[in-house]
Amino acid sequence: MDPLEVDDSAQPFEQCRSRLFGVAYRMLGCRADAEDVVQDAWLRWQRTDRASVESAEAWLVTVVTRLSLDRLRSAKRERESYVGPWLPDPIFTDALPSPDLRMELASEVSVALLTVLERLAPDKRAAFLLKDVFDYDYPEIADILGRSEPAVRQLVHRAREDLRVGRPRFAVPERDRDRLLEKFMAAATTGDREAVMALLTDDAEYLSDGGGKVYAALTALRGPERIGRLYHVVARRFPDLTYRLLRVNGELGALVLCGGEVFSVHCFRWRGDRIAGLYVIRNPDKLAHCGLPGVPSG
Repeated sequence: MDPLEVDDSAQPFEQCRSRLFGVAYRMLGCRADAEDVVQDAWLRWQRTDRASVESAEAWLVTVVTRLSLDRLRSAKRERESYVGPWLPDPIFTDALPSPDLRMELASEVSVALLTVLERLAPDKRAAFLLKDVFDYDYPEIADILGRSEPAVRQLVHRAREDLRVGRPRFAVPERDRDRLLEKFMAAATTGDREAVMALLTDDAEYLSDGGGKVYAALTALRGPERIGRLYHVVARRFPDLTYRLLRVNGELGALVLCGGEVFSVHCFRWRGDRIAGLYVIRNPDKLAHCGLPGVPSG
């Protein structure tokens, strides 16, 4: 029997579970690592003297943040030797079994944002997420990170400056994104290079994560011409690709199937009514755990 069903300590932990996963996943960009961190936090929670804990959520968020920092420092070293661009694990948020978890991952968890967050040092990333995503006060963040309040303020300020270019200035209405993505998927399916190019900003960037295991661009592609040419080539090489509109990491994205199996997941960054960034996850290890039931990965 699951110990969470018989242990009274489970209730406060379960109440925080979605928040804890949200913190860990945004910190790490890896679903399996985030789940491991939450499990480690549960084990520590069981061993602690809970009578001395004033706030279960504060204690648990502190533990998860610090565990995530340790894991992120190690992961950053590993990602330096990753084959090609590294992109976060995609999560199909509509397929998550828990309503609380769907709500927790409904915003500020896009693949575009998590990719930009990879530029930040671990402490800076944690401070930014705790302040701007989870809305903790500076004194609370200082306690969680074991830093002074002025130091935390500086971390958050520098993180905002680092991310200013990569974050959208305003949100594109979802109905407009839906319409534009329908156009993109039609153009990508047929390999219509000109139609793809017309939907891109002049400085559009394409990143593809194959992990060295499948066909994928090993470097970033920039500009409509190169990106449009790529979709033309892909459509010719894989003529049976089909695109489906789906919500990925809380944002509209595209699931690409080949012969009924997952071929890739597309996520997007928008600027006005154009696509400024395309993030394509092809690594089969990441697709196997993206949370869409009944669809096998290739």
